[in-house]
Amino acid sequence: MKNFSMPAVLRHVFTPQILLIWGVSLWLMIFDNRALVSHLTQLYPLQGGQSGLLLSLLLFFTLVTALWLLIISHGRSARWLLAFILFSSALAGFYMQEFGVIIDTVMLDNLLQTDRKEAIGLFSWDMLLTVTLVGILPALWILFKAPESYFVRDKLRIRGLHGLLLLVAMVACVWPYSAGYASFIREHKLARMYANPSFMHYSLVKWANQHLSIPESSALEQVAMDTQRVDTGEKHELVIMVVGETARYDRFSLNGYHKLTNPRLQQENVVSFQQVSSCGTSTGVSVPCMFSVLGRTQYSAQKAKHMENALDVLKEHHVSVLWRDNNSDSKGVATRMAYEDYQSPAHNKVCDTECRDVGMLGGLDEYIQAHHNQDILIVLHQMGNHGPEYYRRYPKPFEQFTPVCHSSDLSKCSQAEIDNAYDNAILYTDYFLSEVIQFLKKYDPSHETAMLYVADHGESLGEHGLYLHAAPYMIAPKEQTHVPAILWLGQQFDYSIKQVQPYKNYPLSHDDLFCTLLTAYELKSETCQSHYGWLIANREVRAALKLPPLPVLPEEAPATPAVVSRNHDRSNRNTMRHA
Repeated sequence: MKNFSMPAVLRHVFTPQILLIWGVSLWLMIFDNRALVSHLTQLYPLQGGQSGLLLSLLLFFTLVTALWLLIISHGRSARWLLAFILFSSALAGFYMQEFGVIIDTVMLDNLLQTDRKEAIGLFSWDMLLTVTLVGILPALWILFKAPESYFVRDKLRIRGLHGLLLLVAMVACVWPYSAGYASFIREHKLARMYANPSFMHYSLVKWANQHLSIPESSALEQVAMDTQRVDTGEKHELVIMVVGETARYDRFSLNGYHKLTNPRLQQENVVSFQQVSSCGTSTGVSVPCMFSVLGRTQYSAQKAKHMENALDVLKEHHVSVLWRDNNSDSKGVATRMAYEDYQSPAHNKVCDTECRDVGMLGGLDEYIQAHHNQDILIVLHQMGNHGPEYYRRYPKPFEQFTPVCHSSDLSKCSQAEIDNAYDNAILYTDYFLSEVIQFLKKYDPSHETAMLYVADHGESLGEHGLYLHAAPYMIAPKEQTHVPAILWLGQQFDYSIKQVQPYKNYPLSHDDLFCTLLTAYELKSETCQSHYGWLIANREVRAALKLPPLPVLPEEAPATPAVVSRNHDRSNRNTMRHA
């Protein structure tokens, strides 16, 4: 025993790489977890007598990070892995703090689908300074200045001992406050999602498992295979569907907003549906989901990728489909359709600081003339209210509500400035939609014309400390899921606005779009069978199909109608499909 030396034992157990892992874990907790600390201090304020639980939780999350880094960081590869974690955690930490975003699988999808323009819009000087100081500089130190002894592979038993010590420390954190932890786990899932980088890494593993677990297949599953046309009319349908971007229901004056954001649409004979919920909280989920037959509860990107969507079914039944995009892309919906990119001045002739949505109307007359002997569906995918640079989403003459936030760093703007910039973009959407209606009116004598506008998701503008969108759906606020939907019908269409108006308060969702599109073109399928008693207004067609007489529409929709998802009771389907 005389050779026993406590400092020597400690040096043997606490190796340079182990100490580096501890140092990185503490660094991440101190500098990259401001959002987590903010949420925890709101739940357990220091002056509220729960400071012990608060400190225990902060220590627990630090220990979790240390254990995770201990598991994944080994030998020389640890240099690059730890450097990347420092950089990515600094980036994630900034946006979690500034915008309240959560890095889950949906957000990871968004990141991978973000184009160059969108990425530039998210940059700010504060972001660059923060990420440089707490992410890039320590990462560079690890890569180029940390001694080589820090990256000698530790013996397995040393790693195992530290893993055991960390687990014991976690139990010691939880034990005195077990009741508090039980309450925290049950009631405060949102706060746990801000743990950085542990939840982000969990989401990354989950995302990889989702996207890599299903093998690629060239086969495309057909849907609504029994579809048949029941139209006996002489006029062809001409429908323009506008897929809105990041538009909130409650910012449309058509829906009661106190600012006049819809001066043009209020002069048109339209129906603004009051209770429409989105399929997701991001474009990458909502757009493919709304055109899918799956519905929100059954939807997954992997399933939808290998299934036909509503546009495929329409195309198979000789509807000419054109997708024009002034956003990032169609998210896979228009893969097999005629597709035109209107973010480029090569196609879009209405461009200033960026290409405008109204430019998507250019050249449509020629397209319609070329397909005059077919039914036509034109989908226009807006740039809309894509944030955080709302002030870029409209030309200067539409800056009617002032003062305006002219920064992508929303923390530097007042609430009024953020609201005004967002509302001005809604004002421009109002102008765009009115121009779509004016365009369609030209074809009223020759076609059955209609416009349907549906936003993909909403936007948080500071409510509950959240900004932007893509919150997990189960906890997403209504600002992100309650979306506007507006319908205009031409004089020759099967239904009139007066017939649809009584149903504007029915609960609707993106799930209803698949059958809405089919029935707009008088296509019959068992998928939508329960609604054909409502949807086909032509009396001759109804007689040929031996359908009962048209029901008498109520003066007003009931306050709580029995409407459920297509994936449950189809007999109670709602009436968005009347369009």
